[in-house]
Amino acid sequence: MVTLAEVARHAGVSASTVSYVLSGKRPISGPTRERVRASIERLGYQPHAGARALASSRSRIIALMVPLRTDMYVPVMLEIAVAVATTARAHGYDVLLLTGEEGPPALRRVTGSGLAEAVILMDVQLDDGRLPVLRGSAPPAVLVGLPADPAGLNCVDLDFAAAGALCVDHLAGLGHREIAVVGGSPGVYARHTGFAERTLGGLRERAGHLGVGLLHRPCDGSHDAVAGVLARILDERPGVSAFVVQNETAVEPLLALLRRTGRAVPEDVSVVAVCPEAVAAQASVPLTSVAIPAQELGRRAVERLFARLTDPGGPDATGVELLAPVLTVRESSGPPPSRPVTGRRAGTPSPPGA
Repeated sequence: MVTLAEVARHAGVSASTVSYVLSGKRPISGPTRERVRASIERLGYQPHAGARALASSRSRIIALMVPLRTDMYVPVMLEIAVAVATTARAHGYDVLLLTGEEGPPALRRVTGSGLAEAVILMDVQLDDGRLPVLRGSAPPAVLVGLPADPAGLNCVDLDFAAAGALCVDHLAGLGHREIAVVGGSPGVYARHTGFAERTLGGLRERAGHLGVGLLHRPCDGSHDAVAGVLARILDERPGVSAFVVQNETAVEPLLALLRRTGRAVPEDVSVVAVCPEAVAAQASVPLTSVAIPAQELGRRAVERLFARLTDPGGPDATGVELLAPVLTVRESSGPPPSRPVTGRRAGTPSPPGA
């Protein structure tokens, strides 16, 4: 490991001169500065991160809080995290990943220690317990998500309410009058997770406006759980001709169970999803879907964070940025059947030859 003293000897200057070149705290003549930089490059010197942070009051570290819960679709979270890390490195910053569910204590620990210069929060709930910490004396922060009250916060997210409305508009435009929503796990709604609640709000508001019946049921996503939810939906609303799914793990079980109950997609029943593009495009029936722009969310979160770090009064330093949803029509949606479909109950065995 090359030391600062070795750089000083190589450049023919004092160790303090090398330090001043690195910190910029004192003016150094151009030729001397270039000689020092050439020695740093030649020797491959890397300043000690802790010492550099003490000298500059900047750690060049972003803390990314990503609680990895069992009832969340982790690939989407990790895709956002990778985009955050990639964009941060382009700005010369590293990312400290916090995956626990400690909430406010973890945020206080990271921000109070000065370990991180800024924070990005994911898995935002409508009444998130971490928000009072952010509204206190915490360092700059951006939320990938939208709480119920975003006043004074810096947020970026997909407009999930508009995404829900877009799904209803599409299905109602095809003629569907009864829609069932297969949502995420019950715990997602028990925590009042922002994206799920806002999607449901958009679905309900638009369905009510258009006079379309809407039934929402949370679902764990396993085959047995989807079978039970589907059976209850068909019992309660036998006239359902379309499903909106916001649960990536439930997609394939639902498509398989619809086939088993004698309902062809999209001839007998339509399915629309709010999910990543890859999940929709690679489903056994390519799904009409509203994509979750995970990479764009991660990139925009970092860009908004650096806007605040470099220009605290700038347009991206505070406020809410909601990305407009885009619905892509694929093979899973079409007009409702001319007469109601009567099939087998979900989970019952198929007859021979079916």
